[in-house]
Amino acid sequence: MPDQSAQQAIFVPMLGMWLLTFVVWTYMYARRIPFIQQLDLPDGELTPATLARLSPPEVSNPSDNLKNLFELPVLFYAGCLYLYVSGTVDPIHLACAWVFLVFRVLHSGMHCTKNVVIVRFGLYAVSALALWVMLLRAALATIFNA
Repeated sequence: MPDQSAQQAIFVPMLGMWLLTFVVWTYMYARRIPFIQQLDLPDGELTPATLARLSPPEVSNPSDNLKNLFELPVLFYAGCLYLYVSGTVDPIHLACAWVFLVFRVLHSGMHCTKNVVIVRFGLYAVSALALWVMLLRAALATIFNA
């Protein structure tokens, strides 16, 4: 039987991703609501397409980043839950989970502020690589131990 506290450690970076999502969601609305209020458009004229067309990067980037947090992170959440349920969390999985979290935080920070695309891509690539290593290891362990 695996050590429960070692298994539960996978939830700390997972909770960190929840917190990151909440922070980006809050930041997005802190940027978006004042922008919408300053537009002062008549009722019915503010459509999603109009908002997308009129929004400057400091308003649209946090929204785009929030959407990003519902792409690969969904696989991260599922992977963390799978590792916990299967009792297969190990130090490599934990390291990958922490790398994923840290680089997603850095990616979100870059995306929501300066948005230097090449830097943002590098941060994304490191986080994605950590996630794929974590998931591939889990899949191989399942296949070869089944």
